[in-house]
Amino acid sequence: MKTHRDTQPQLAGGMFLTEGGIGTTLIHRDGVVLPHFATWTLLATPAGTAHLRRCFAEYAALARRLRVGIVIDSVTWRGSADWGARLGVSPAALAAANRDAIALLEDLRREYQTDATPVMISACMGPRHSAYRAGAQMTAAQAEAYHRLQVETLAGTTADVLSAMTMNDPSEAIGIMRAARAVAMPAVVSFTVETDGRLISGMTVREAIERIDDATAGFPLYYMLNCAHPQHFEGALAPDGAWLARIRGLRANASAKSHAELDAADTLDRGEPAVLARHYAALIERLPHVNIVGGCCGTDVEHAECIAAAVGPLLR
Repeated sequence: MKTHRDTQPQLAGGMFLTEGGIGTTLIHRDGVVLPHFATWTLLATPAGTAHLRRCFAEYAALARRLRVGIVIDSVTWRGSADWGARLGVSPAALAAANRDAIALLEDLRREYQTDATPVMISACMGPRHSAYRAGAQMTAAQAEAYHRLQVETLAGTTADVLSAMTMNDPSEAIGIMRAARAVAMPAVVSFTVETDGRLISGMTVREAIERIDDATAGFPLYYMLNCAHPQHFEGALAPDGAWLARIRGLRANASAKSHAELDAADTLDRGEPAVLARHYAALIERLPHVNIVGGCCGTDVEHAECIAAAVGPLLR
């Protein structure tokens, strides 16, 4: 199967969708139990794998109907060593789950990819610790050593790009980028921010991007923002520098609640899909390099369709 690892068609422009909040959809819509939010655990059974495939297929079918590209993230956000150990999974079984997660998306690519709808497989990685609480920070060297095994495992698949998602520590992102560069795997960094538009450390998005670019000679293909509502980061994206051109993707939460409020909530806040879509359109008017759009926690295919309708005319 031909991959896009050498071409990266999303860099050429035009709208690319992503999936929405698969994890929150599974938990709140479908009643699935996900220990430690480790979605890859469903791959252990044929029924779980089929369930995941149906969730992803909703988005792939939407992209094909709209004749736009799609970047689909594998369910490996909690697929690194510490999370596997918490779940009592051996390193060999964890590596197999990472590979199976990419194989699942390969099946989708075979079914849904067309000339008008390139299907990009993104090998998703998450932070070693919580993305939403300040914790023990690593040096870039420690992060590179910790994440190396998962990077090497995912680089050995047909994934097109590696995405370090929901990052809140630039040092950890630098380590992941260095591990990716060592195996010639194209990679992306996506930050999450707090309600003030800053990383949990207080660092601005601009400072984080510039720090990572300086430390890696600009290795990331581009940057994204995910797992925060546009109200939280709109003010942090004032047009004050070339760094804004490095941001190419947005995957916002449906809810304007803080991470702490979402963690404490018993029910899902889906927000208003049409309102979220209007925020996207306003952002893209200010950020002309953004062409990868989708959702994060609380979003589903309805949000994706509303976002596509709002921003599609701006990206063609």
